[in-house]
Amino acid sequence: MTFIGPQKILEKRKEYFFPATAHFYKNPPQITAGSMQYLFDENNKKYTDFFSGVSVMNCGHSNPEILKSTIEQLNTLQHTTTLYLTQPMVDLAEKLSEIFPGNIKRTFFCATGSEANEGAMALARLHTKKNGFIALNGGLHGRTHLTLSVTGIPMWRLDDNLVKENIFFIERPYSPDTSYEEAMEKSLTQLEEVLKENGDKIAAMMLEPLQGNGGIILYPFDYVSKVKSLLEKYNVLLIVDEVQTGYGRTGKMFCIEHYNVVPDIIVTAKALGNGIPISTFSTTDEIAKSFDRPSASTLGGNPVAAYTALSVLNYIEKNSLVKKSEELGAYLKSKLEELSSPVTKEIRGIGLMLGIQTQSTNNLTSAEITDIILEEMKNSGFFIGKNRLK
Repeated sequence: MTFIGPQKILEKRKEYFFPATAHFYKNPPQITAGSMQYLFDENNKKYTDFFSGVSVMNCGHSNPEILKSTIEQLNTLQHTTTLYLTQPMVDLAEKLSEIFPGNIKRTFFCATGSEANEGAMALARLHTKKNGFIALNGGLHGRTHLTLSVTGIPMWRLDDNLVKENIFFIERPYSPDTSYEEAMEKSLTQLEEVLKENGDKIAAMMLEPLQGNGGIILYPFDYVSKVKSLLEKYNVLLIVDEVQTGYGRTGKMFCIEHYNVVPDIIVTAKALGNGIPISTFSTTDEIAKSFDRPSASTLGGNPVAAYTALSVLNYIEKNSLVKKSEELGAYLKSKLEELSSPVTKEIRGIGLMLGIQTQSTNNLTSAEITDIILEEMKNSGFFIGKNRLK
């Protein structure tokens, strides 16, 4: 294949893409190939990928074991819907019921994290007969109208005409100005106030167990159990959004396991397909009974995606990737904490979902420093990502 190069790609993006489509780097390379933890550009320069395609490639780029399953299924049966009986989807649903927390058993398959979060919110409304939601500031839950409405990062909310009625935001248990414990108490106090005044209107609370785009924010480990106790008093469900955190990234199969809490509904995507689009929202037998109106996702759980996901789960288990994430994450975090730099404020996260918060200097903003770091890391052969704290 003849590569047109970064400049030509940028020119075509400018002409044919929406202006909302951004890219990293002042001098971005053209990515032409991937092999496990490595990516390659048009000059065959090798980069170690620490960003994993935005938390997708937990098992590596073009993983040969997983690709073998994908190609096998492509050559056999590429697509049908849930209206037809195929084995990969039911085998995957059974496998997920074995690894999900607690008594979560039933799964609805979709194609994207946004679609799955939207479905989870619809399920919560059907089950509780209420229509409101609570969400944390700093959370990111998707690009549909309703998931944007519960996204607590201003830059991602897209427009000013989102759902406002019975959508309640509270502070997350993190503040740069106070301790984690003080921030947690403030968050819990706000939650209780919202529930006391509006609990009869609220179907569920949306929660990322570790905020990714919000700045790699991990909560105190007793926070989620206290949240769950408050929600239960008002018949409000807990929806845990594991789109970014699921399938081993944090040193547990699911990040919510760090808190020893079983949510009412769990949403997953990204790493489940290792690059093949698939997502899920899953719940208990009892709650699933409420989702009894005809519904389907055209591409959700199609044979290729489902068979690939089974291969992903087998690969994670066979190669002890959850344990490796825990061990390598602890090692990486300890080494990052040894760094001494005037631009480094805090190291956050758990497992291999880690972040460095940069801080301003006399001459540069933290955003400018972050971009310099990304550019220098890229030049040295490493891809890392960036997010905003708010």
